[in-house]
Amino acid sequence: MFVSRLVLDDYRSWHQLMLDFAPGLNVLFGANGLGKTNIVEAIEVLSTGGSHRASSSIPLVKAGEKTAVIRANVDDDGTITTYEVSIPARGANRARINSGKSLYMRDVVGKVPSVTFSPEDQRLISADPATRRAFLNQAASQLRFDYYETLQRFNQTAKQRSTLLRQLSQQQMAGRPVDAALSGLEIWTGQFIESGMALTRLRRQVVERLSEPFSRIYRQLAGDRNQVRMIYAPSFEEVLSVPQALMQETSSSESAATATPDLDMQVHAAISRHFQRIYPGEVAQGRNLIGPHRDDLIVELNGMPAREYASNGEMWTLALALRMAVFETLSAERGTTPILILDDVFAQLDESRRRQIVDFAGKQSQVLITMAARGDLPDGLENGDAGPVAMIDVGEVADRMEALFAVPDVSQFMPNKDDEQ
Repeated sequence: MFVSRLVLDDYRSWHQLMLDFAPGLNVLFGANGLGKTNIVEAIEVLSTGGSHRASSSIPLVKAGEKTAVIRANVDDDGTITTYEVSIPARGANRARINSGKSLYMRDVVGKVPSVTFSPEDQRLISADPATRRAFLNQAASQLRFDYYETLQRFNQTAKQRSTLLRQLSQQQMAGRPVDAALSGLEIWTGQFIESGMALTRLRRQVVERLSEPFSRIYRQLAGDRNQVRMIYAPSFEEVLSVPQALMQETSSSESAATATPDLDMQVHAAISRHFQRIYPGEVAQGRNLIGPHRDDLIVELNGMPAREYASNGEMWTLALALRMAVFETLSAERGTTPILILDDVFAQLDESRRRQIVDFAGKQSQVLITMAARGDLPDGLENGDAGPVAMIDVGEVADRMEALFAVPDVSQFMPNKDDEQ
């Protein structure tokens, strides 16, 4: 599978873009500010439903415009499929396949798998939990086709509940009755718990899938002397701890079909009691204090938190292992090789890690690389297993797009007033 053509309308810095890619290595080079990263980011958005560079859709839409559009022709063993995503600055994203009926974004997420390596990847280890949640969301959206919808449902419920908490806080401060708002809060809390439990379970499954390849790949990159592991740390820890304890107490004569709903109800009740304990704090702060929006993915190196104890070099290697683990798992479970995106990563790495990336990239079916100058391409890629390299001068592309889509000057065709007299 590879992207053969990408078309952008009002996406980031690009008013119009039409660009063809080849299978194998594609190198986009040019000065900073030309929009190289914006091009490959558009494929990431098509694949995962979001960008590692933005927490909302607003930055993806060109300033002054209302909607950005991404279209990609994808060649899968000779069959061409056109995927289209419309991204409004406000509102829900929509999608189409082969110019068909309007679809939800969830209907195309994961259809064109890709994995992006970027200069910010070290932050997967060093930054706050939000960065690792974003990584987990992108990986899970491609590994589980039901994940994106589950995530969206939780986010919508969380937004409604936090709005109600702020209203409660304002009403209490003003001394107004809160009975109606409290009734609404009880309903939204139940939905928040239900959607949060579903999201927590999916995240646990994805972390379990990635755990073994992550540990193995890190040992291949750094040597057997170091041991690493990833640990899912959910805010709704009851989802992980309560079922295990209850299952041990469940009679062996009970069927799983009758036991599971009962366990769900008890987990739900345990989380509900937690919310009752923290209710005053939630109202005072006007926000949801617990839930999957506060989850973390802890990475340990030799039994210690890597965020606190790993060196910069070790953090880079851990981040590479995370990305490679996602790539390997996607390849194995989807039966197709993901598109590999290397966004200006070589300048950030030392020679050893650069060589590891080169060896990895040279074996993939389609690789998109961005760099400042064509001479920055590391040795080994031009003659790798992936075949010839397609060099794309983004500066020339920008000039060509400006000329192709420029608004024509029609003044020369307008009648001259002096000639009319």
